[in-house]
Amino acid sequence: MLLGTAAVAIVAVLSALVALLNFSAKGSAGGANVVLLGTTDAGKDSWNTFVAEAKKQGLDITTVNFTNYQQPNDALAQGQINANLFQHLRFLAEYNVAHNAHLTPAAATFIVPLGLYSHKHKTLAEIPRGGQIAVPNDPSNQGRALFVLRAAGLVKLVGDHLTPTANDVDKAASKVGVVPVDPAQTARSLDSVDGAVVNNNYLSDSGIDPTTALAKDDPNDPNSAQYINVIVARPEDKDNPIYQKLADIYHSKPVNDAYNTESKGTQVAVTKPAAELQAILAQIEAKVRAGQ
Repeated sequence: MLLGTAAVAIVAVLSALVALLNFSAKGSAGGANVVLLGTTDAGKDSWNTFVAEAKKQGLDITTVNFTNYQQPNDALAQGQINANLFQHLRFLAEYNVAHNAHLTPAAATFIVPLGLYSHKHKTLAEIPRGGQIAVPNDPSNQGRALFVLRAAGLVKLVGDHLTPTANDVDKAASKVGVVPVDPAQTARSLDSVDGAVVNNNYLSDSGIDPTTALAKDDPNDPNSAQYINVIVARPEDKDNPIYQKLADIYHSKPVNDAYNTESKGTQVAVTKPAAELQAILAQIEAKVRAGQ
């Protein structure tokens, strides 16, 4: 039987509280290193490889899986988990500013292109004028998706916002309209729209081949630094060496191979130091506060 979003969230929080008690008990007893890690990727082969490799290296990852992008940061801010691994710096900045929070990147993991996919069309040219494209409705990913569509010649944007929204689409000058939906629903909407911009972590679950993207951004572009995915902790824990060790394990060959298989080679490893990530975050937060 499938649980509703609310029920899944309750189960996740209860699991987090139980695991947190276990974390405290083991830590005080000098037992194994346990990290209660929130994600939206649990159950994937790549995540399972990451957890297994961490165990080999003496870290016991207790995974808490969440059903949407809001929950892992809420749980971290409330002390229900030790860290999370699911988001890029832009998303974290938007969250911190909106919630007056101070969650902090402790280590870098990877960056992947954001792509436009379609079940109905095989080329950009086939997408009809007046077609509909689904985009993620959270601010950071929606802005990034609109830039992908602009580069593909599908939309025109008004103004020069760092994080544009659907309201910034010039409907008269654009080839297509955009439909903001929950990020988890973008892939599921592909049968009812002409295309969808789908976040990488939802591709494999939906059976989408990353190499079939009709358009995508460039993860090697310096402007893409804001989309580096990170391990995030509370500010008082940002220098905990366990999180850098997690990042090192993430970049190990067995884990890297698993993620490359899953992403069809589109994932790019990033090893920037925590201080640099924190500086990038501060710059993005300043721009978000300024409404850019």
